[in-house]
Amino acid sequence: MMTNCNGQSLQMQTEKRRTLVVSFDGGQICSDAGAILLKQVEQATGIIQQFAQCFRDHRNPDLITHTVEQLLAQRIYALALGYEDLNDHDELRTDALLATLIGKAQPDQQPLAGKSTLNRLELTPVRANAQSRYKKIAVQRHEMEQFFVNVFLQSYRETPKEIVLDIDATDDPLHGDQLGKFFHGYYGHYCYLPLYIFCGHHLLCARLRPADIDGAAGSVKELDHIVKQIRESWPKVHIIVRGDSGFCRESIMDWCEKNDVDYVLGLAKNERLKQEIQSELTQARQLYQASHTPARVFKDFMYQTLKSWSHPRRVIGKAEVLPKGDNPRFIVTSLSQKQTDARTLYEQRYCARGEMENRIKEQQLYLFSDRTSCATMRANQLRLWLSSVAYTLLNALRRLGLSGTALAKATCQTIRLKLLKIGAQIRITVRKVWVHLSESYPYQDIFRQVHRNLTRLQKRPLRC
Repeated sequence: MMTNCNGQSLQMQTEKRRTLVVSFDGGQICSDAGAILLKQVEQATGIIQQFAQCFRDHRNPDLITHTVEQLLAQRIYALALGYEDLNDHDELRTDALLATLIGKAQPDQQPLAGKSTLNRLELTPVRANAQSRYKKIAVQRHEMEQFFVNVFLQSYRETPKEIVLDIDATDDPLHGDQLGKFFHGYYGHYCYLPLYIFCGHHLLCARLRPADIDGAAGSVKELDHIVKQIRESWPKVHIIVRGDSGFCRESIMDWCEKNDVDYVLGLAKNERLKQEIQSELTQARQLYQASHTPARVFKDFMYQTLKSWSHPRRVIGKAEVLPKGDNPRFIVTSLSQKQTDARTLYEQRYCARGEMENRIKEQQLYLFSDRTSCATMRANQLRLWLSSVAYTLLNALRRLGLSGTALAKATCQTIRLKLLKIGAQIRITVRKVWVHLSESYPYQDIFRQVHRNLTRLQKRPLRC
């Protein structure tokens, strides 16, 4: 963010009896110089450009100061850099480097959009048209749903043999009087209940929902359009849906079975299920008593609920004994015993879903997906999508730029602190924008490597 000279200095005494003089006269200084890496990612992938195509701009072209793509780029770059609120943009609008990155021809003379202009993106009604008075940039929900899957498909050079779709719901705490808020007994507060679908680190779905519904509500609809879109490009890919017991629903399992999709889902324990693994629990207790370390014994059996399931399904029971006592767990799957054994299925297939929860935490904690303080769900859904695109952009930086570096598996927050939040002096001449980074910047080697990785991608055809 740029600082302005005010001609005043601040003085303080140091331990060595030298006076420390601080003044705001260093010229144009930016604290987010690493944002140039985000621009390189955008040039290699076109993520924001594709995102902008999900909007319909009904404004008069002759009266436009900021294009839709520029507005979205400003908002997404700011989220990636840690600026969570629209209010931040009243200061960011004078940032010459950010103006350069979003494509302003005269970055030191053309202010960026302020909070009021950006807010119109969120407040534009669904049926906005050229006759609307102020808010004329409307989001196309169907195209938005396809956008995340398209970016995911573009990220692969070759068709994978198998992909796993992780599905989960989480709470989005609310502190105002937003439309659709409800008190959720499990989480203990008013919230939304957004639905997420990931494939590895790739975000495929971020659907905002009220909290007065079943956690699995709408899952079949989202899975249906995602799987159809994937199979248009990859007709032979093996797809597995993975989720916790909140998604163990007859509707989801029946849809998977009818659409040649396998599933591995948690199954809530009950007395019938625990009775099925009594002998395995006894064996696990004996192993624990002998070794005094946690013991596991698995059982593979067919099971059907009394009313809800249409037919018997394969269930894996984990009879586990820990220092605190018995810990039985169950999963249900459409995968056969020939495809994978019980232990591998549980420990390697099912337990791997925990990685998805880390991705959700990344988006909520570091990319502010929980900043849903608008009055309407439509506006809050757009905020969730903006956060999702910021995550997608940073994930592309991690996947494409950080490959082969010490930060290849870094979280979004670590990437931001070590690679994006860099102080630099900005000089603008007729033909160039000079970015002078600190000579003592500790991650110079990694920064240079990321730059080289992204530059090579821009020099050859790349789907993402």
